[in-house]
Amino acid sequence: MLTPQAYRGEQLGLPRTGPGSIPPAGGRVAAFVVDAVAAGLVAALFVRGLPGSWSLIPLALDYLLGVLVAGRTLGMYLFGLRLIRVDADEPVGPARILVRTALLFLLVPALVFDRDGRGLHDRVAETAVVRS
Repeated sequence: MLTPQAYRGEQLGLPRTGPGSIPPAGGRVAAFVVDAVAAGLVAALFVRGLPGSWSLIPLALDYLLGVLVAGRTLGMYLFGLRLIRVDADEPVGPARILVRTALLFLLVPALVFDRDGRGLHDRVAETAVVRS
């Protein structure tokens, strides 16, 4: 039987507020929009007309390299967010970032949230976006 939780992230051992807590969905969505627009602008530098699917390349690089090097993407940085592992106190490794990014590109996993406010892509990768 599931016990009720007082706040999002409680079952993960995260604080209720402040650094390390689960932010509202609006900030995460806004960070993704910033990342997507920035990726489109970068792709437009190399492709005539609208970049279309070509924008997925800089978006993937933003997620893969940004999270690997800095623990966050450009959008996450602008909105004071970062990605953490919830199963260990270690940086998020390349394999988890790759799986998370691939699932995020499907968009559906990002729109399905659990009780802790994590998308399906975060649950599979055992990660969470938290306030930095």
